[in-house]
Amino acid sequence: MKTQNQRAWIFVLPVLLLVAFNALIPLMTVINYSVQETFGNNQFFWAGLRWFEDILRSERFHAALGRQVLFTITILLIEIPLGVIIALSMPRQGIGVSLCLVLMALPLLIPWNVVGAMWNIFTLPQIGLLGWVMNSLLGISYNMTVSPVAAWITIIVMDVWHWTSLVVLLAYAGLISIPEAYYQAARIDGASNWAVFRYIQLPKMKKVLTIAILLRFMDSFNIYTEPFVLTGGGPGNSTTLLSIDLVKVALGQFDLGPAAAMSLIYFVITLAVSWLFYTLMAKDEQ
Repeated sequence: MKTQNQRAWIFVLPVLLLVAFNALIPLMTVINYSVQETFGNNQFFWAGLRWFEDILRSERFHAALGRQVLFTITILLIEIPLGVIIALSMPRQGIGVSLCLVLMALPLLIPWNVVGAMWNIFTLPQIGLLGWVMNSLLGISYNMTVSPVAAWITIIVMDVWHWTSLVVLLAYAGLISIPEAYYQAARIDGASNWAVFRYIQLPKMKKVLTIAILLRFMDSFNIYTEPFVLTGGGPGNSTTLLSIDLVKVALGQFDLGPAAAMSLIYFVITLAVSWLFYTLMAKDEQ
């Protein structure tokens, strides 16, 4: 019987230990804060599960979670189909391939805080190009600092502009991996464009689309920097997503116990939904 060589783990083990160390220490600190109460001066008192009960019963938490879920669902419904459509329209050969790939990769290279600041200036009614065009040329009252609808549309459009490229690149990678023989057989059978997409392209893209959905879910469900820089959670609390509300509790109010409990609940929700997505998609593929 042939034995397997496990020596490769020797090279991977240091990385695993480093990642585990960097992940476990902050996690244990958060768990420690979540079951204690502090009044300053580095004095802590046992609180048990009190903070978890308060957070789960809090209307503020439910409202922020609802806004976060709405934002994530909207992003997935827009970016996944749009990314696939753009990938299908991109050329498969020639100089156009390199040009399209570079253009698609450019938004992904911009830092998150710069994206928020850039869109903030871009949408200002007085000096921003988009704000000036909407208000002065088109006559549409647009001011995201006073209109919750305008603020929501702005953060969604900003995220679509920033992250649809990721879906495009993943979908395009799946498309170019399809052998030409499949398309030749489809042309011989007289298959329509929809039939080619339904029975050839979409099945071959399932794995990369699974990755795209998981990445975009985790990114959009934990997004913080861009909407915070853009709107600060306003006007009012209309764009205060769960991530922004968590930072307000932790740093603004300095309630370490409730903030730690909220972050753990946040983490469990993200982990559970990601596992559910992956399980359902893997089961469908099988």
